[in-house]
Amino acid sequence: MPASPSTARAINDRLALSLLQQEGPLTAGQLKQLTGLSRPTVADLVERLTASGLITVVGEAGEQRRGPNARLYGIVADRAHLAALDVRTESVSVLVSDLVGRVLAEGSVPVDPEAGEAAAVEQAVGLVERVAKEAGEAEDGGQLHTVGIGAPGLVDPATGELRDSAGLPAWHRRLVAALQERFPQARVSVENETNLAALAEQREGAAQDRDTFVLLWLDDSCGAAVVLDGGLRRGASGGTGEIGFLPVPGTAGLPTATDCSGGYHSLVGAAAIVELARECGMESGIGATAASLVAEAAGADAPRRGAGDRATGTDGAAPGSRSNRAHARFLDTLADRIALGVAAVVAILDPGCVVLGGEIGPAGAAALAARVEERIRRMSPLPTEVRPSALGGAAVLRGALLTARARAQDELFAPRDR
Repeated sequence: MPASPSTARAINDRLALSLLQQEGPLTAGQLKQLTGLSRPTVADLVERLTASGLITVVGEAGEQRRGPNARLYGIVADRAHLAALDVRTESVSVLVSDLVGRVLAEGSVPVDPEAGEAAAVEQAVGLVERVAKEAGEAEDGGQLHTVGIGAPGLVDPATGELRDSAGLPAWHRRLVAALQERFPQARVSVENETNLAALAEQREGAAQDRDTFVLLWLDDSCGAAVVLDGGLRRGASGGTGEIGFLPVPGTAGLPTATDCSGGYHSLVGAAAIVELARECGMESGIGATAASLVAEAAGADAPRRGAGDRATGTDGAAPGSRSNRAHARFLDTLADRIALGVAAVVAILDPGCVVLGGEIGPAGAAALAARVEERIRRMSPLPTEVRPSALGGAAVLRGALLTARARAQDELFAPRDR
């Protein structure tokens, strides 16, 4: 059945808006060329979208020709502002952008877990208010259209709310309601941080050429996000990718329903990585983070590997170089540990690509990714490329912004009777 005139107009409008979002300002002639629509149809949709306040003239094409230059049309970016939050156990980061994703202001604050739930929530909400004001919001936040939050833990697929998970701060669950109360006109939603990181890597990072891949999040805790055929998979209870609970060899016991310390987490979490560096004889100062230790070892590894070489799993250090041998031993053992979880994921999902994310993945860069990939080649017949994250810890904020922007545009660009 052919589409009705109103449906056809809505489809054409969404197509034009999508192109303006992806390509930036375009002339009517460029819209005609990219959409394949007729000149009168393009003229009609430009008039409709302009009258609706969704697009406006932002300049002129720089063509050298007789007659007036063609007008350039662009999305009205300041029609709505968006906020993205990355909520960690002891900190919150926020950025505010316009409708096309241009960052207008950002900031972060530490959160004292000993201060109590109310104080922690107030610190987070206060940061959002401050950053929104810097971005040019009204005092009451009236222009803040959508808020996207990335947080650790399970998100209930039925309610969209963070589930009450052992080991996670209680104030995380109160934050959504507090933001909704402070910004009553805004649409506030929360998503698991690893899922958001995967969306960002797919759109802007290491997995742009993949519609099926797994992101392994390696940070204070570990997790995984699964993208199959272009779609994020959450599972029946929102728990897809809770790889920290995966039983693996080499741990002191087994995980329980409320404690992942006997699972994969106990091998690849930040605390375990710091302890591994000490056991391998790395002489970094007290207080070094897991990411800095991994980066140090990867940096020491780089000079001894030729361009395009793959890691062999042997230390390859210069004779007599105790430091290099410690770095190589550390990277090799860490790769052994990481490969246990990756091999399980590969055997079940066959994703073809695994991205090492969080702070640890990009810190290890090619040195760590190559070691893990080499081990997977020995452990699995399924070809799997292992890549370091291109976005690292910033991926959560980017993913929260991308989801907030998509939600805002879905609403603002929704078909209307005209």
